[in-house]
Amino acid sequence: MPRDARCAPWFLSRKNYLFAGSDAGGEHAAAISSLIGTAELNNLDHEAYLREVLSRIADCPINRIQELLPWSLAAELAGSSRSAASQIQLAKTALA
Repeated sequence: MPRDARCAPWFLSRKNYLFAGSDAGGEHAAAISSLIGTAELNNLDHEAYLREVLSRIADCPINRIQELLPWSLAAELAGSSRSAASQIQLAKTALA
């Protein structure tokens, strides 16, 4: 894949951060973008990762926040996506 194609989402995000409303808004957008990028680097579906983190973060004590990082949840999310994929395959087989 050409470099420009790989970097296009980051260039677009960088330009959008100019209109985040405030410095704090830009910092929050950059933090979310960083989480998405780290999840993708750990071969996770970033939507599933963010959904899982947002469902757990309110009940997570600050001293255990590292458990929500992408590399900590990778095995658990991979297992759940594998089971979802097997359920889809079973459903397809049942319909055939």
